[in-house]
Amino acid sequence: MRALYFKEIKSFLSSIIGYIFILIYLIASGLLHWLMPNNKYLYVNLLEGSESSLVPFFTISPFILMILIPAITMRMIAEERRTGTIELLFTRPISDLNILLAKYLAGVTLVFISLVPTLIYYISMHYLGAPVGILDDGATITSYLGLLLLGAVFVSIGVFASSLTNNQIVAFIVGVFLCFIFYSGFTLLGSYVLLGKADTVMQYVSLSFHYDSIMKGVIVTSDLVFFVSIIFIFQVAALTVIKTLKK
Repeated sequence: MRALYFKEIKSFLSSIIGYIFILIYLIASGLLHWLMPNNKYLYVNLLEGSESSLVPFFTISPFILMILIPAITMRMIAEERRTGTIELLFTRPISDLNILLAKYLAGVTLVFISLVPTLIYYISMHYLGAPVGILDDGATITSYLGLLLLGAVFVSIGVFASSLTNNQIVAFIVGVFLCFIFYSGFTLLGSYVLLGKADTVMQYVSLSFHYDSIMKGVIVTSDLVFFVSIIFIFQVAALTVIKTLKK
C-alpha cells in the first residue's frame, strides 16, 4: 500500500497535473479574496471587510474544491480501467481495499498540500487587524480542519465517480454533480419547505450544514462523525465497484 501511495503522489508531483491543481486553486482563491472588489452579490475581498476575518475564504473555497478535486480524482481508477493497468494491480500482492486507500490518501495529501500556502492569508489578516491579533484564531483553526475534512469527502466522492467508468470526462461530471448535491443540493431542497419535517432532515444531511457548524469555532462530535461516515460510505461504494471489475 505504501508503495502505491507514493507512486500516486509521485505521479501527481512529477507531472504537471498536481501543480496545475495547486496553482489553479491558489490563483482562483488569491484573485477572489485579494483583488476582486466586493459588490452586493458577492462579498469575498478580505481587505474590504469591516473586520479581520477569513470567513469569505472558507465560504468560497468549497465551491472551488468541488470542481478541482473531481478533476484530479477522475483519472485515478478510470485511467487504470481504460489502459488495462487495473488488471496488473489486481495481480499484485495488495488487497483491493489497500489499492483504494492508497489512491484516496494520495488525493487527500494533495488537498492538504494545496491548503498549506493559504496560511499566508491567516498571517496577513492577523497582522492587518486593528488591533493586531484580533482575528479569531480558534474559529480559523477549526475552519481549516473543516475545509480539510470537506476536501477529504470530495476526494472520496471523486474516487467513487472514477471507479464507475473508464471515461475521465464522465467521471469528472459525475464527481462534480455528487459533490454539489451533497454540499449544497440537500440544503437547497430543504430551504423550500416543501416536505414538512423532512426539510430539516434534508438540511442536516448536507455537508454545508456540518461545515458551517465547524466554521463557528466549535468542534462537535456529531459533525466529525458525519464527515467520516460520508467518506466511509463512498469508499465502501468504490470498493464494491472495484470488486465487480475482477469478476
